[in-house]
Amino acid sequence: MAKKKTKKTEEPVIEAVVTDQPITETLKINYMPYAMSVIISRAIPEIDGFKPAHRKLLYSMYKMGLMTGNRTKSSNVVGQTMKLNPHGDAAIYETMVRLTRGNEALLHPFIDSKGSFGKVYSDLAYAASRYTEVKLDPFCETIFGGIDKDAVEMIDNYDGTMKEPALLPTAYPNILVSPNKGIAVGMASDFCSFNLGEVCDAVCEYIKDPEVDLMEIIKAPDFTTGGYLLYDKEQMREIYNTGRGSFKVRAKYSYNKKDNCIEITEIPYSTKVEAIIDKISAMAKEGKVKEISDIRDETGLEGLRLTIDLKRGADHEKLMARLLKNTPLEDSFSCNFNVLIAGSPKTLGLREIIEEWTAWRSECVKRELYFNLQKMKDKLHLLLGLKEILADIDKAIKIIRNTEKDKDVIPNLMKGFGIDEIQAEYIAEIKLRYLNKEYILKRLEETDQLEKDIEETEGILKSERKVRSLISKQLQEIKKKYAKPRKTEIVYEFSSNVPDEPVVLDYPVNVVITKEGYFKKILPPKSDKAKVEEQKLKENDSIVFEELVANDYDLIAFSDKCQAYKARLDDFDEIKPSGLGDYVPAKLGFDADESCISMIVTKDYSGYVAIIFESGKAVLIPLSCYATKTNRKKLTNAYSSDSKAVGIFYVPEAQKRADHKDFLIVSSGGKAMIVSSGLLTKKVTRTSSGATCFTLKKGQKITSATLFVDDGSEKMREMSRYRKTKIPSTGTTVTNGKQLSMFN
Repeated sequence: MAKKKTKKTEEPVIEAVVTDQPITETLKINYMPYAMSVIISRAIPEIDGFKPAHRKLLYSMYKMGLMTGNRTKSSNVVGQTMKLNPHGDAAIYETMVRLTRGNEALLHPFIDSKGSFGKVYSDLAYAASRYTEVKLDPFCETIFGGIDKDAVEMIDNYDGTMKEPALLPTAYPNILVSPNKGIAVGMASDFCSFNLGEVCDAVCEYIKDPEVDLMEIIKAPDFTTGGYLLYDKEQMREIYNTGRGSFKVRAKYSYNKKDNCIEITEIPYSTKVEAIIDKISAMAKEGKVKEISDIRDETGLEGLRLTIDLKRGADHEKLMARLLKNTPLEDSFSCNFNVLIAGSPKTLGLREIIEEWTAWRSECVKRELYFNLQKMKDKLHLLLGLKEILADIDKAIKIIRNTEKDKDVIPNLMKGFGIDEIQAEYIAEIKLRYLNKEYILKRLEETDQLEKDIEETEGILKSERKVRSLISKQLQEIKKKYAKPRKTEIVYEFSSNVPDEPVVLDYPVNVVITKEGYFKKILPPKSDKAKVEEQKLKENDSIVFEELVANDYDLIAFSDKCQAYKARLDDFDEIKPSGLGDYVPAKLGFDADESCISMIVTKDYSGYVAIIFESGKAVLIPLSCYATKTNRKKLTNAYSSDSKAVGIFYVPEAQKRADHKDFLIVSSGGKAMIVSSGLLTKKVTRTSSGATCFTLKKGQKITSATLFVDDGSEKMREMSRYRKTKIPSTGTTVTNGKQLSMFN
């Protein structure tokens, strides 16, 4: 049987259709809805001072009955809030943390907390929600008053299963009292906090006179972290008028003289302790501050405390002035009063915010009054029905008793007394024990009061002035009950001119310089009875200079390449005598093939530098030639390069013979001479080689030049034969081999 040929089926080819779409249209369709969602539903606060995340959390706690009773685990609140907030538990809990009393972020916290919630001024992590407990703070009565009386609109939650308030009916301008920061898409919001008492007073005065000067009432922002606010009237006026601008806040500190330390107890709201420590530590490493020996965070149950230990001789006022200028101990707070008004973001000044809040609060009060009015009218209506049966209670009982069917009780009462169905229903539900004249008369006594209350409420609703007067009354009650003194002090006069140059501490130090180029800065013993430690030196090294000077002296190191390197003694760390010290060529950055010939310490650059050359010449150069206006660290052409320098010495300004220095100079020809610095030639330029001091024969040179100190011993008297009173001189032949060895 032949197989039937089947036709091979071909798979259909699907062609993609590409259409051009303008980028503006793509953004409009895909990005704009997201951007609007972030602006309206997440980042920017509304006129009640809350973002949606805050509002949903607090309302969930309110519905859980946490206005009263005991605290509950934070995790319970987070779980309940997820019915309103479609975000994860971590985001909800982080929102809760900032609203707690323990976190100290708000002047008036909304949540009474127990457990570790971190601190707004520290990076300290907060405990997990399963460990902490919360309830609403009593202060929340100011934000929930009237919420169950239709004071605000109730809307559906994200899945339509529950109702939540569109705004919270805050009885005070929370938008100005609680700090708020948010970053949306293309815009941001940053509210500082103001003092509750000042804000309440300002709104009351605004209601009386819309043109009132708010700066006279609301002095300046106020923060939970305290500090000093540096008040600039023009800057503050700009913020109040436009809603934008910045101001500076300084840390508050005190000096502990006993422990020689600075204790910082309040810092700017916009920074954290860790940022301050990191910046000060970085400055110390860079050598910009040298007065600090240690810095510690000693924050505890008593509150914030940052301790800075000072070195001996440090001026704490000058140090703090520099730290305030160069660290977050003085920080700026940038204001951006961007708030949602009827769903639209607007940047408003203080007066405009108060105006918008007052108008919104008026509507909340009217809604609550109207709700109360309807309740009172309903109650009055029932009492008027009750009044009808007062004339004949027996008749009412007889009607009910003689009615055969339950459904006929209400119609029969309506016919018997001429009342409506609602009134008849109310009367029918009264217990038999209350159908007595005394009970009914007591209830009817409420009628007169209800009628008065209804008349008064209707009068308030008809008068905008009365509504605003009621708002003022509520604000004064809130101020009386919850207002606190300012935490941030206002400073009207302050100085910001601080030199950038590091402060050099002035205290005594013992300087030791060795032949091999090592330098030691040693603190002198605290008492004369203290044990003197032996100086540790490198093998074959010796001390060429040792003297008690001050830490603010300069050090000049001369190299064998006719260069001088300058440093401050303050640049060197203190060490103990048992240490080798700093190797100066390495410390000061000598060139690779350079070595140190000599070092000089000075403060005022008075006196001279005596330089003795291999050629037999010598010169005195004023030390002032090495003083530079700019803080140069390296000086080229520090001395003449015509001949190698074999000795460089400091010579003080000679007032008398005793100020002169004596030098012992030895030549390769076996001759030596002792010459006074007073005989050397003085020149005013660094590169001058001076004049011949030691006359040499051809091929000879100076091999050494050292300071000669006559201590009056027999040995020194023997050396007197080498002394010369005139130069140049050929020197005196050294006949004693031991002396020649000692000279070299």
